[in-house]
Amino acid sequence: RKAVLVAHSPQDSIVGIDNAAKIYSNAHHPKSFISLDGADHLLSKREDSTYIGEVIASWVSRYVPDTESDELSTDALVVARLSEPGFTTQMKVGNHTMLADEPLSVGGKDLGPSPFELNAAGLAACTVMTIRMYTDRKEWPLDSVDVHVDHEKVTREEEKVDLFTRRISLKGDLSDEQRTRILTIANKCPVHRTLEHGSEIKTELST
Repeated sequence: RKAVLVAHSPQDSIVGIDNAAKIYSNAHHPKSFISLDGADHLLSKREDSTYIGEVIASWVSRYVPDTESDELSTDALVVARLSEPGFTTQMKVGNHTMLADEPLSVGGKDLGPSPFELNAAGLAACTVMTIRMYTDRKEWPLDSVDVHVDHEKVTREEEKVDLFTRRISLKGDLSDEQRTRILTIANKCPVHRTLEHGSEIKTELST
């Protein structure tokens, strides 16, 4: 007599709909049924497994008590916690919770962006926001802006440095002069300046 969620794909060739219907029929309320249209029995497509994972997480939250005492909290800008084997890291970034991880190729589970991907994401997000802020103020016809960022280690004068390659795609009826100016403004975004000029990091142990 617990809450029951039944998920079944009409295309499942291993377990028929009759089986799912029997489970659902015999279960007591509260009970729910989700149709996984287009999925196979093993949820072998990533988008199908991700979808049902998100649905289950949302559904379960109604019936499982929230363990608020174990939630991340901080008076700092960001807090990260790693409490299990591996690299999957819980994070609270401002008012937002997320996961960071490493790719499968280096022993991670790829459940979130890697630290360098987070760096690149900050640069990309700051760039599009800076461009939007500038073009809105100028009332220029910018429909959308995409920023693609890659990261690699390169050698400069026998020293390894981080190279972030940024490609900016602008959509809108913009003149060549406006596009050139937007490129200049992109280089003024705060995260760009932080990465370019370097930062000082102060580290201390917390009691």
